[in-house]
Amino acid sequence: MQPVRQKDKLAMNGREPGAVTGGRQRVRGRLRRRPGYAVLAALLVAAAASGCAAGDDSGAAARDAKLQAGQPGAQAEPAAGALGTRAAQAERARLAQAARAVAAKKWDLAATPLAAPVPPAKKPRLTTRKGFEVEGQDDSLPPVFTRVPTTDKVVFLTMDDGDDKDPELLKMMSELNIPYSAFLTDYLVRDDYTYFKDAQSRGTVLGNHTLNHRYLPGLSHDEQKREICDQQDILEEQFGKRPRLFRPPYGNYNTDTLKIAKSCGITAVPLWEAEAFPDHMEWREEDQKLHPGDIILTHFRGKADWKGSMPDLIRSVMKVITDQGYSVARLEDYV
Repeated sequence: MQPVRQKDKLAMNGREPGAVTGGRQRVRGRLRRRPGYAVLAALLVAAAASGCAAGDDSGAAARDAKLQAGQPGAQAEPAAGALGTRAAQAERARLAQAARAVAAKKWDLAATPLAAPVPPAKKPRLTTRKGFEVEGQDDSLPPVFTRVPTTDKVVFLTMDDGDDKDPELLKMMSELNIPYSAFLTDYLVRDDYTYFKDAQSRGTVLGNHTLNHRYLPGLSHDEQKREICDQQDILEEQFGKRPRLFRPPYGNYNTDTLKIAKSCGITAVPLWEAEAFPDHMEWREEDQKLHPGDIILTHFRGKADWKGSMPDLIRSVMKVITDQGYSVARLEDYV
């Protein structure tokens, strides 16, 4: 059975499942309070108050005041009058972006991230990218893609594995209102499921990245099933929801991979167009530019593996995204 290869088996910096970087296990640290928190909080309260004054649904208004379009819980197409007048909605959007500007300064971003557009009322039809087909490929298998078909000037941020559990990352992404999807590998996250429950509570959607990050085309059918479907069961048990999205380790898969993934609830296999690091980007396409719908890959890693922390990574990738005129949208709003 011919596998589809994306990367060599040198990912994870050569580490095997169960290895501990530098003889140390990572634990969650204490959040550091940064300057600007009071201003940011005041702007969020002002945005909430604006929404409350505009309509009767005060609970929804207060909740949505912290959410840009594309974030989970934000209302894509509110009914007339549900959130007040257009002027009030525009004011809430202005206040939300002002809060984001304060957060961008607080977290030392080069520029304020752009607000994502309203998600599409109907999700685009996904197909497997040409050249990524497997033997016996047909429309019954989950599509494998690196870019979402859209004309919106948006990209999608995804993080794999779950090794480094930096609490500053959760706070940073929440305050900046930047959505991302996390594809989790159990042997790396099982020591602290609570960290990812916190991420989930802040709007992050969790996907499947197998139990042990093994090279799937080299496994038997039963071994692949354990890696994929057992991880589905664990994620559902721990986080209350069975994932729809699956990313094979190293981006490598074969026909068995896709058939097994489908059998345990997977509907799509998003890969990536670019990979982000704290100090550089790696590109699939020769033009080395972003395009509408591009999926960006990065990992939960820290200074032990990279030239920087997770917040350093976000500062770096957001500069690329914002400089090219793109916003970050929520992958699950399009897929």
